[in-house]
Amino acid sequence: MELSILLAQQIAAMFLTMAVGYVIVKIGLFEMEDSKVISNMVVYICSPCVVIDSFQIDLTPDKIKGLTLAVVGSIAVHILMLCGTKLVEKPLHFNGIEKGSIIYSNCGYLIIPLVSAVLGEEWVFYTTAYIVVQTILVWTHGVSVINQQQTKDYRQIFLNPNLIAIVIGILFFVMEIRLPVVIGSCVSGFGNMISSASMLVIGMVIGKVDLLWVFRQKRPYLICFFRLIVFPLIVVFASSAVGRLSLHPDAKYIFMIILLASAAPAGAMITQLAQIYNRDSKYASVINVMSVIFCIITMPLMTLLYEAIF
Repeated sequence: MELSILLAQQIAAMFLTMAVGYVIVKIGLFEMEDSKVISNMVVYICSPCVVIDSFQIDLTPDKIKGLTLAVVGSIAVHILMLCGTKLVEKPLHFNGIEKGSIIYSNCGYLIIPLVSAVLGEEWVFYTTAYIVVQTILVWTHGVSVINQQQTKDYRQIFLNPNLIAIVIGILFFVMEIRLPVVIGSCVSGFGNMISSASMLVIGMVIGKVDLLWVFRQKRPYLICFFRLIVFPLIVVFASSAVGRLSLHPDAKYIFMIILLASAAPAGAMITQLAQIYNRDSKYASVINVMSVIFCIITMPLMTLLYEAIF
């Protein structure tokens, strides 16, 4: 119960950050278009810094085994999301924004501060598994879904700062390389900005949107249902079953982190990619706002259910 309450508090705090973005556009202090600059900063600076910083820990057999378990679990969850969405894509007429919002969660911006506050900073390391898997998919599959282009510029994909950061982070971890204090502080500083900056962007994008109109839209409810309830429920039962196999001493909390990442609201990255590729970022933000509001209830409930059946 305590974990669920802490989760609700942290999510509510992030919702308030989004509300600040909404208000500053509403009162004319900023324009909605200004959010694109912050989006680019989040995507190309803050996100890579989060990945690199998360690998700045000691290399131990226990950590390697735990990370391997987290990676395998994260891959399995993404396969579930991809295949499950593919099954219902045609009958439910999902567009690119909707598919991206169901498959990709706010695992970096939301889960890192949540895990740090609820479980402790030493557990943030395991969030990198889900982040790495999702980052690779977002910048390959996700970009093509949002951009709606069949041809991919693989040079642009693999030279993306986020994928480069993953490679650098893994190399630093394996070779036990530590960043100098000054550089490390700079990287951590940018990484710490990611949660507030990303939620601020979402609030700014909807700054000129009538919130009553948002909740009158029918499609986002369907997307939130799959994003926050259907797939997380499957993950709850699958994680609790696999977790009992004693694969790792910390399996319960490693799978809980994967569950939190999979049960998180729609990825803020979808809104930012929609802005970058001139797609319907307003609709992406509507889905994101709804899912953030609803996850204040659904994420703690998923955690309660997981603890009850583990």
